[in-house]
Amino acid sequence: MIVANRSLKIIELLQQAYPDAGPMLNYNSTFELLVAVVLSAQSTDEQVNRVTADLFVDANTPADFAAMDIGELEERIKGVGIYKNKAKNIRQLSTILLEKYGGKVPEDFAQLLELPGIGRKSANVIMAVGFNRPGLGVDTHVQRVVNRIGLVEEKHPEKTEKALKAILPEEIWSISHHLFIFHGRKVCKARRPACQDCCIEPYCQKVIL
Repeated sequence: MIVANRSLKIIELLQQAYPDAGPMLNYNSTFELLVAVVLSAQSTDEQVNRVTADLFVDANTPADFAAMDIGELEERIKGVGIYKNKAKNIRQLSTILLEKYGGKVPEDFAQLLELPGIGRKSANVIMAVGFNRPGLGVDTHVQRVVNRIGLVEEKHPEKTEKALKAILPEEIWSISHHLFIFHGRKVCKARRPACQDCCIEPYCQKVIL
């Protein structure tokens, strides 16, 4: 209970510090979100948004991407990292959506994990952002911040995810994900964290990672 109370206080302070914390990817449908999330692996949201600003004008449905020449798709998304692998995954998942789900993104965590290019972090994001259902994705920022401040002590993101879900109420999983990301980007950075500017410094255990 002490850990839970501390975690809730941390979330409260982070909400005060980052009232605008939320998704940074641009999208107009759950499918566009799915594609943007695939593109975001090892890339920044800014890079993805630059690519999708033009891409989604011409292609924004599973049918569009399934029919697109792989070379053209690679060329359209080459502004993000590992674009060849991502192009392959996007075409494959588009075909799967057409064949198995009538062109719709499945609203089921396990089914999302079966799609090419979708891991636990991505599936959590899609559940939370795309379907407004409980989800808490653990990216590099979340992994670093929650372990550094001592909320959890896990080296693997999946274990971190499960540990966080065990101490945080389900209804704040999604906002907690965004708050930890914002804090990791702005203050609790991988190198030279700005502890003097940290709103949760009194609650931080300053674990050396």
